[in-house]
Amino acid sequence: MPVTSPHHCLTFSFFLIPSLILITYFLAQFPNAPQRYSVHPSLASLGPETKAKDIYPEDFYTGGAYVSLPFGKVRYWLLGPVAGKKIVLIHGLSIPSLIWKDVAPALASRGYRILLYDLYGRGYSDAPEITYDASLYATQLALLMQHVKWPKAHVAGVSMGGGILAAFTSFFPDLVDSKVAFIAPTGLVESKDLSRTTKFMSSPFIQTVTSSAPFRVDGPIRGLQDSFEALGTSNRKILLIWGTADNTVPYKYAARMQELLQSELVTIQGGGHDLTVSHPETIISAFTRFSVQSSSPLLLLPNPETSTIFLIYHTWHSKEFTTVILLVR
Repeated sequence: MPVTSPHHCLTFSFFLIPSLILITYFLAQFPNAPQRYSVHPSLASLGPETKAKDIYPEDFYTGGAYVSLPFGKVRYWLLGPVAGKKIVLIHGLSIPSLIWKDVAPALASRGYRILLYDLYGRGYSDAPEITYDASLYATQLALLMQHVKWPKAHVAGVSMGGGILAAFTSFFPDLVDSKVAFIAPTGLVESKDLSRTTKFMSSPFIQTVTSSAPFRVDGPIRGLQDSFEALGTSNRKILLIWGTADNTVPYKYAARMQELLQSELVTIQGGGHDLTVSHPETIISAFTRFSVQSSSPLLLLPNPETSTIFLIYHTWHSKEFTTVILLVR
């Protein structure tokens, strides 16, 4: 029986180890095959007898179309005149674009060009089996705006749509125009203020489980402090709308959000979380006023006899300039 000396083992290792390292290095240079993921169909795949389609039919708004994006098809609608001021409306966690039913058509009738769309996993947009986070939703909107050839737009978001708006502005600042609007936005809510179901779905264990195949994460977006802080220093005009009786995103967050964003705050007494449904006229009026509001007065005229200051603004609306004179005592 042959005996292997330590010298022979050392010599063998001297040639074997570098060879293994070299082979491993070359294999690592070849990229892995792209990871495949499933895409679950949307409401569009269901038959016409489906009850959901009675409430939210595919043609609920005019001007609807589909676009195929990297993570699945997206349903969107364009309302209002083509030359109108562009506004994107982002819905929240649980209700798709139906949530804007009393707001979007009214804004379109006032001359605005409105872009509505269903987020991934909602309504008539596909549901890719991947992690649902702010990056996914922000990228979805960026690609959609590229598809409709909008170089930039004013953007408004309700609830989780507000959190998506903050992330979108952080990731793609050049796509966001000078004004943004939030309606009771998520993104800063602390765990103690979440419902038991939401708190359970947001727990680290559940997030880990649902981010693994065959599951997918589809929960509230949180931890957007940095995005909101960046937005607050962006020199954009920001409108914040909140109801005092909101049990989903409590009104106490309005003061914290206003401080971060240096924003204008519109408080709706007794309003809950469904402000676009319960107080659509207030939302429409606030949006319209905010969209034509000048960023700063062009002229200050003090009246020494009455201690009154006249602030003269020039605003652009409906293709003409309008002069607004405010009296401040």
